[in-house]
Amino acid sequence: MSPDIIDLLNVKADQYNRPSFIAKDPVSIPHRFRLQQDIEIMGFWAAILAWGQRPVILKKAAQLIDLMDGAPYDFVRNYDERDLARFAAFKHRTFNFTDTAYFLSFFQTYYQQHESLEDAFLPPGGATDDTTVRRHLEHFHDRFCSLPHFSPRTRKHIATPARNSSCKRLLMFLRWMVRRDHNGVDFGIWTRIRPDQLVIPIDVHVDRVAHLLGLLPQRGTGTASPDWNTAVALTETLRQLDPADPVRYDFALFGLGVEGEM
Repeated sequence: MSPDIIDLLNVKADQYNRPSFIAKDPVSIPHRFRLQQDIEIMGFWAAILAWGQRPVILKKAAQLIDLMDGAPYDFVRNYDERDLARFAAFKHRTFNFTDTAYFLSFFQTYYQQHESLEDAFLPPGGATDDTTVRRHLEHFHDRFCSLPHFSPRTRKHIATPARNSSCKRLLMFLRWMVRRDHNGVDFGIWTRIRPDQLVIPIDVHVDRVAHLLGLLPQRGTGTASPDWNTAVALTETLRQLDPADPVRYDFALFGLGVEGEM
């Protein structure tokens, strides 16, 4: 990697990893809250809905907050079936009422037994020796899909490396929860998953910029979209620059792409 590219990535990571980045990004949704469980619930839901244009994503996530009376954690702990009717018209792309009802049910069941959603991502033994969050994501997928009334259609919203998905939205959520710095964007409220285990969430912007900068090998015409192996390969390249926190360069790659600098 050339010194010029290294300098560019460091400068842009610092430029976009700051509070001014928040307002137009889905991370602004959990930033509306102070209670950890509210941050987890709406951070997770905003990440899952992060598909399409950012203004629409923010609008839909804000609708969910309103439907939960502005207090997600309190709502999921105390709602009953009579309260589900208010969600009947909520829809975002392929995410519909069936999915919403299951998400609410999972949160209610889960938070009756746990203080933090982090526990749902911790496989037996904690995976402290793992170099990536692959097992964390696979464990969470199986845990999330385990309730007796799980609807198979909801599975498509919860990615897993076991299907070779890039897991972009879940990796973005983990970045928010796990990364710790003093810049005010990521929350860093989870401590049992390490920042160096994170894998970069690779969307169309990150993928395009990474190829333009030579951080990933060029793909042939018609090659499939980024998958888990692509995300890990890019993370390993970025790990050469910052072994303790390779995913901080997500700010640089995404920012260069979405702001049209490349």
